[in-house]
Amino acid sequence: MTTARPRLTERRRRRFATAPWAALAEIAARTGYVARGSVYISIGVVAVLAAAGLTPKAQGALGALAAWGAWPPAVALIWLIGLGLYGFAGWRALQALLDADTLGRTPKALAARAGQAVSGLVYGALAVSVFGFLDAIEDLHEADDQAKTAAFIAQVLALPAGEWLVMAAGAFILAAGIGNAVRALFGHFVRNLKCDEDTARWVGFLARGGYFSRGVAFVAAGAFTLRAGWHARAADARSVGGVLEALKHQPNGKVAMVMLALGFVAFGLFAFVEAWHRPIHPEGRAC
Repeated sequence: MTTARPRLTERRRRRFATAPWAALAEIAARTGYVARGSVYISIGVVAVLAAAGLTPKAQGALGALAAWGAWPPAVALIWLIGLGLYGFAGWRALQALLDADTLGRTPKALAARAGQAVSGLVYGALAVSVFGFLDAIEDLHEADDQAKTAAFIAQVLALPAGEWLVMAAGAFILAAGIGNAVRALFGHFVRNLKCDEDTARWVGFLARGGYFSRGVAFVAAGAFTLRAGWHARAADARSVGGVLEALKHQPNGKVAMVMLALGFVAFGLFAFVEAWHRPIHPEGRAC
C-alpha cells in the first residue's frame, strides 16, 4: 500500500507529459463518477429522512440536490457536481463512440456501448438541469422532480402521437430497470476494478444492492410512464422520487422505502469506489 500511491502519481505525471488530453479525460471521468455517486447518495438520504418524517417527501435527482440549498456551502458543491456530471457524460461519449473500454463490435458489446451512449445523454441532460436551477438559486427549495416530470409528460402528450411516444419512453425505462435488476443478480462488478480481494468482496455487495434498487425504481417509474401514455394522463407519471413517495403510502411501505433508499446510497458509494479503482484509459488499454 505504501508504494501504490507514488506509482499512481508517477503514472499520471507521465500521462500528462505524453498525452495531456487523456490525463484530463481521466480526471473528468473520475470526477464524474464522484458526481454520480453524490446524486444517488443525496436521493437515498432524502428518502430515508422522508420515511422518518424529517423532510416533507422523497425527491429525485434535482430535488435531492436542491435539498442542500439551506446549507451555505451547498451552491459551490452543486456547481462541482454539475461540472462532474458533464465530465461523466463526456466519459460515456468516449466509451460509446470511441470504445474507450475496448469492448469491440460484437452484438453484446454494441448493446453495452449503446447503453453507455444513452447514459451519457441522461447525465448530460441532468447537468444542464443542475445549472438551470442554479441560475434561479432563490427557488432551489421549490425544486420538485415529480411536478417537472408531470409537466414534461404533458408536453409530450400534446404532440402528434404523444401517447405512443410516452408509452415508448415508459417501455424503455421499464427495460432499463429490468436490465439493472438482472445485472444486480448476475453482473461481475469487480472485473473492471483494480482492487485487492478484501475490497472486492464488500464492493460487490454495494454494487448488487445499488443496481437492484435502481432496477426496482426504474421498473416502477417505467410502469407509471406506460400508464400515463395509455390513459393520456400526465399526472400518472412518476419520477424516481415520485416512486419512492408512492411506496411510502403502501402497507409496510416505509420499510420498503428505506430499503430502496439504502440501495441508492450503496449505488452512490459504489460510484465513489469506481472513481478511485476503475482503470480509465481514453487513449487505449495499452497505455
